[in-house]
Amino acid sequence: HSPPLQDRRIRSSVNPQDTRATCTMASSEVKLFDKWTFEDVTLRDISLQDYLAVKQKFRYFTYLPHTAGRYNVKRFRKSQCPIVERLTNSLMMHGRNNGKKIMAVRIVKHAFEIIHLLTEKNPLQVLVDAIINAGPREDATRIGSAGTVRRQAVDVSPLRRVNQAIYFLTTGARSSSFRSMKTIAECLADELINAANESANSYAIKKKDEIERVAKMNR
Repeated sequence: HSPPLQDRRIRSSVNPQDTRATCTMASSEVKLFDKWTFEDVTLRDISLQDYLAVKQKFRYFTYLPHTAGRYNVKRFRKSQCPIVERLTNSLMMHGRNNGKKIMAVRIVKHAFEIIHLLTEKNPLQVLVDAIINAGPREDATRIGSAGTVRRQAVDVSPLRRVNQAIYFLTTGARSSSFRSMKTIAECLADELINAANESANSYAIKKKDEIERVAKMNR
């Protein structure tokens, strides 16, 4: 049967180009958790721009920090992993939490809501600033073979700075929420805000300062 005349009129009046344009407009703005925009995030540290996957490529724009990508297959592939997903993965530690990515995604989502309520800023910007501030720029390594061992100060590569910053941030949040009234989401939000402000209350900033102080002594 042919559709009624009224239906045919409606179909003919809809311009397919218009619908295509609205679809592309809607799809072009991808927001994290359908709420936080990637567009206005700024990376103020030029050395970390290639290692903080925020908005440099279109594939870094994700609705959820859960892409199920195989980022550990090849060396340096993990620098292509969206930065929020790397934070999420780092939360899944200590045996009982291994593999619980949905739980980690929920924690990050709640932490971002708390960050926005406390600072009125885009939580993505707070996260990027926290990672830039929390990564140690200088470290001490062990030089020498059996017998005489001494420490030598070395520069830290950009990728290791990002790796260590994420590790310190999540470790600090985990330790402060353990046997505490505060939830892990609240502790993660506090840790990120303090690290973004370079506050001495941040576990990550304390660790970074300690590492850099030891390195300075061994120059």
